[in-house]
Amino acid sequence: MKQDIYDIIIIGGGPAGMYAAFYSGMREMKTKIIEAKHELGGFMRTYPEKLVWDVGGIEPVRCETIIHSLIKQAKTFDPKIVFGQEVVGMKKRNDGIFILTAKTGEKHYTKTIILATGRGITRIQKLTVEGADRYELNNLHYTVTNLNKFKDKRVLISGGGDSAVDWAIELARIAKEVYVVHRRDDFSAFESSVTRMKSVATAFVPYTVFRLHGNGNKIEYVTLQHVDSKETTRIEVDEVLVNHGFDRNFGGAILEWGLDSEEYGISVTPKMCTSMPGIFGAGDIVTNEGKIRLIAGAFNDAVLAVNSAKLYMDPTQSQMAGVSSHNDRFAEKNDELRQKNRNSTYATVSEEEIIGTDVTLS
Repeated sequence: MKQDIYDIIIIGGGPAGMYAAFYSGMREMKTKIIEAKHELGGFMRTYPEKLVWDVGGIEPVRCETIIHSLIKQAKTFDPKIVFGQEVVGMKKRNDGIFILTAKTGEKHYTKTIILATGRGITRIQKLTVEGADRYELNNLHYTVTNLNKFKDKRVLISGGGDSAVDWAIELARIAKEVYVVHRRDDFSAFESSVTRMKSVATAFVPYTVFRLHGNGNKIEYVTLQHVDSKETTRIEVDEVLVNHGFDRNFGGAILEWGLDSEEYGISVTPKMCTSMPGIFGAGDIVTNEGKIRLIAGAFNDAVLAVNSAKLYMDPTQSQMAGVSSHNDRFAEKNDELRQKNRNSTYATVSEEEIIGTDVTLS
């Protein structure tokens, strides 16, 4: 049976993996993405309604919109995309070809690998309060999928990181009241966000959620307890949102491949090279001294990783792809877009002429 060998296989379909697929297409590499779940987007799928401000050149936009744009961009050069396969095994043949094995038993063959598994296998850290699980189908939430659920409601948010603070700011625009409960005096979110949050929400620090009180499967009020004095306070609520972070397993079985790693991921050089030649990394799975854990940082990682993979295959190649405005890979696509825009303009003009005629006749 003939083996289909790729130039590059990207493990993970989050922002780093998707942008790597796009950029490897610019570099004319035969590309495959292997995603363990059944959709692209990675960890960004956990906050689809959240407004994202820190992607260069883009106005604040819902995360779900960014995901859709990234998916469309990733498919520009028609990479092979495989869903529902968690990569667990890796071997390197004598001829330099890597063999990746998924949990399903399927094997994939490639000249280079980019690890872009993000935060790896994640599990939400749930509220450790007796009986909390009984409210999960009603008004106890760990993610926000519909903002309207919180409109004109009294919302209590438990957590002190970026997600908790950002959601407090976002929900304050539509909620009746927002309360933020954090077990420490200091929040771990960006300083400017914490300042803004405190101006639109009521913060209880250092407090924890001590007890949930409900009627049936709905929380009606929450008892908070001061960490030091043990004093309690009762807050009436309509919705409770828990943002305690995630238990992370960076890379899952990938960590058993023998790659150098640290507490927060696989170790890479400034050019995204791992300790094993031919394997590169991008996004939250990797770490180095200058690591930037932003979506914008994932894009930069992806470019560096693809360039390194290209040079690994052929050291005589250029250090990077030509910029899109002068890249021949886009010539035909640019012509298609220009023609589409012309047709759209003509259709609009024709419609306006018709409307104009109707108005005149009437």
